[in-house]
Formats: sequence, C-alpha cells, structure tokens
Amino acid sequence: MSTPTVVVLDYGSGNIHSASRALEATGAAVTVTADRRAAEQADGLVVPGVGAFAAVMRQLDAVRAPEIIDRRLAGGRPVLGICVGMQVMFESGDERGEHTAGLGQWPGSVSRLEADILPHLGWNTLEVPNDSLIFKGIERERFYFVHSFAAREWVLDPTGSRVPPLVTWAEHGDRFVAAVENGPLTATQFHPEKSGAAGLRLLQNWVDSLTSTNNTRSTTHE
Repeated sequence: MSTPTVVVLDYGSGNIHSASRALEATGAAVTVTADRRAAEQADGLVVPGVGAFAAVMRQLDAVRAPEIIDRRLAGGRPVLGICVGMQVMFESGDERGEHTAGLGQWPGSVSRLEADILPHLGWNTLEVPNDSLIFKGIERERFYFVHSFAAREWVLDPTGSRVPPLVTWAEHGDRFVAAVENGPLTATQFHPEKSGAAGLRLLQNWVDSLTSTNNTRSTTHE
C-alpha cells in the first residue's frame, strides 16, 4: 500500500507547522507548499487557518487557492479545512462590520458567536452524527477550540445529494457547526492538531480515507 501524500497549503497562515507535524504522525508524506501543481495532485490537501476571515481570504486569493480547491473538489480529491480554513468554505463572513465573500463551497455565513465569554477557548464536547468517518472511535471525546466566529446554522439543501452531508455541532453560548463531512470536502472548526490523542485519531481517520478514495477513483477510471 502506497503512502498517502498530503499538502498543507502554505499561504501565509500561522499554525501550519504544528498541523504538518500532526499529519506526519499519521504516516502520511507531508509537504508544506503553495505550489499549485503539488496542491492539486496530492492525495489530500489541508487548508489551515488562524486569524480574521477577510485576511485569510486575501492570502488564499494571493496563491490562487480558490481555483486549486475548486479543481480538487470537482475531481473528487479530498480537502480538509481547519478553523478559519473551515469558515472560508462558506459563502461569506461577517467580522467586526466587514462582510467578505468566502469560497462558496457551502451556502451560509460565518458570524460572531453569541456568548458571554469570547473567544471560545479550550476543550468542548461535540454532537457527532451517526456514520461519521472522521470521528470513528472518538465520538465522545473533547476537542480544542480557539475562535469567536462560526457558522451558526447549516442551510445546505441536501436534495439531490447522493450522500447527505454529515454535520457535527457544538455549543458555546449558542449552537454552531463544529465539523462537516461533505463528500471530498471535510472541515473542522476546532484544531485537531491541538486536540491531543483524539485529534491525532481524527487526522488518522482522514488520512486513512485518502487511500480508499484513491482506490475508488482508480477503479472508476480503469
């Protein structure tokens, strides 16, 4: 069995190296780069993100990440977004009076949590749907969050979808989307690379899925 290749997209965001080290612990061959060809051809692409929605979108645009992500998803090639890397998958973000267009992979907007204490900093439990692949074996574990903004509703109409998206929820003040599994596109609002053994297991589950995805694609094209 070949070693899965993973590119961590280097577009100027922080926390890239901790994500790459955690992915290396799964046995994946990890490269940190903004090279378009490498990002498009890797078995898996990870889009990390910390900071403000608008700033992350400007950095992603600078390395043509929207095009890379579109091409991968159109070809059924897995993408994993983390924290703001998840938020930008939605249509838009509203932060501190600034409305910014996102990547538009999912409808809906990211906005400020309604909570007495912000940011939401620390460990939290999740409401994991049945049949989740990334949470297999860790459904009851806690994960590490650092954020003040989130998608507070899920508005994608699953009509016509062969496999309806699996949406995981958490609460801090109000309810928000903590993770999504939607075909080749997976994302988490929390930081798996900072979530100890549970986070490493989640990344292992995702990396393991790359092999089955590639086998399916190879069989389809034979």
